[in-house]
Amino acid sequence: MAKSSGGNEYDFIFKLVLIGDSSVGKSNLLLRFTRNEFRLDTQSTIGVEFSNKGLVVEGKKIKAQVWDTAGQERFKTVIPQFYRGSEGALAVFDLTKPDSFDHMITWIEELHRHTPADLPIVLIGNKSDLVDQRKISQEKATNLAKELNVSYLETSALNASNVEQAFQTLVTSIFYKKTPKSVSVENPSATKTTSSIEPGLSITAPREDQVEIVSTPKSFRLDKSSTKPVNQKKSGGCC
Repeated sequence: MAKSSGGNEYDFIFKLVLIGDSSVGKSNLLLRFTRNEFRLDTQSTIGVEFSNKGLVVEGKKIKAQVWDTAGQERFKTVIPQFYRGSEGALAVFDLTKPDSFDHMITWIEELHRHTPADLPIVLIGNKSDLVDQRKISQEKATNLAKELNVSYLETSALNASNVEQAFQTLVTSIFYKKTPKSVSVENPSATKTTSSIEPGLSITAPREDQVEIVSTPKSFRLDKSSTKPVNQKKSGGCC
């Protein structure tokens, strides 16, 4: 059983990564998930951001370590180092920006160069609240998810729609991949026991009493001459 630095015990610690273009809302998804907050003035991530949150799956305490990676082109040569050791990913695009959707296959292919081929992934169409500005249909996004054999959810960091569920879906998929026999099939109320979540399948988000915020986000800047992260506040354009 793993232990956090604060002494809380966890049954599992999962490393998750957020990938996708800049300004698709990855940072606000992380902020909404970990602190239930949203910032209109969120700036582009410099290197990576890191935050923790505790979840419960089948009575097991899981510490989700979430790494929010920068989407700018200038970081693409150094960000992949943070993919190593990941056990799941949220691949995020902006429903109002077709380019961010078109780049999803490239992002996922790059992810797979540094992670196992069977890495659990949830495709996320973010900014679902911008109905009038939407450019990517649900059918088109769902078809891509089926092609990639991943789950698909539409979220809004602004109004918190499906944000908790997106992370819970990913964590649950990782949990069953690691412990496929952990739930008895004789229990009709048990959650699905397959080793991965079927494309398009949603997992019910946990109750408030099952959620524990472990720490606030931490920011890192990547020194281009070195792969060592250095503490740094964000700067730049909106994310």
